Amino acid sequence: MRSAIAALIWLAAPAVVFAQPGDAPKPQAMAPGVWMIPGSFRPNRQPDGNTVVFETLAGLVVMDTGRHAWQRQAILDFAKSRPGGIAAIVNSHWHLDHVSGNPELKRAYPHARVYASAAIDEALTGFLAKSVAEAQPYLTSGKLPPETLEDLRNDTATIENGAALKPDVAIARSRSLRIGGRTLRLNLAADAATAGDVWVYDRKSGVVATGDLVTLPAAFLDTACPEGWRAALDAIWATPFTTAIPGHGAPMTREGFASYRAAFTALIDCAHSDAAKSVCASQWVGNVGPLLGDDARERLRAQGMTEYYVDAVLRAKSGAGAECRTAVS
Repeated sequence: MRSAIAALIWLAAPAVVFAQPGDAPKPQAMAPGVWMIPGSFRPNRQPDGNTVVFETLAGLVVMDTGRHAWQRQAILDFAKSRPGGIAAIVNSHWHLDHVSGNPELKRAYPHARVYASAAIDEALTGFLAKSVAEAQPYLTSGKLPPETLEDLRNDTATIENGAALKPDVAIARSRSLRIGGRTLRLNLAADAATAGDVWVYDRKSGVVATGDLVTLPAAFLDTACPEGWRAALDAIWATPFTTAIPGHGAPMTREGFASYRAAFTALIDCAHSDAAKSVCASQWVGNVGPLLGDDARERLRAQGMTEYYVDAVLRAKSGAGAECRTAVS
């Protein structure tokens, strides 16, 4: 399965076998005025990324809006419970599991401005448009579980309405965003997990929200430039955060982030070597093991997904994801 179609049928086989069901996501307090609404991998479904919420005197700043109705409903329910509703939206990057809720949140809070990089423009005419074309045979194949088919149709509709996903304020360089007495640092990482990733540092709480620059159980490399990603992890490490909230997976301490950062470098180095894909994946699983928890199925999923990325993405795409402009041949 090519990387473009994986944007819609997101590593369906590993997810179907090993994903865990979950109830409606509930906000989890990370620090005073900061919450995470966890994403999920549900059986036969595409993922939702984590949503991070920062409270200000003017309302909430919501980072990433998920893919499914249950994720955005959890965001809206939480916003109704807080004074001011949603004041602003930040998208860490353009992957559908992080931006698909934008239109519904904007309908509920029309004054909320969306802050994100402009990388989605190229994605809509390139990677995502190609994904829609390649998805068509799957829509009529009769081979997909009904849940996966529903996600595929919804993702296709989301892409076809892609203008509604674009930012109101394009982040062309790192900058501060001050809303309702709270200052968030919006940091732009070029050519990393995507062509333009925004990660957020909140000095007040010591929280850094990384988007897909940190993902578990595997590093999601479909559209990535590994060297830019490494540089972004270095920049995050240089920030004096105390808690890191990843795009997928559980929050981690600085020590946990350091383990992830070292594991990522080891994975990319292994992928550039002659080692078997299973060896590189096993090394990854061993390095990030403490971050995966005690569920053996999560380790199996990490192994399978990482083997896929080493073989079908890094080694098949000149050492980078499908959209990387800095890949070398």
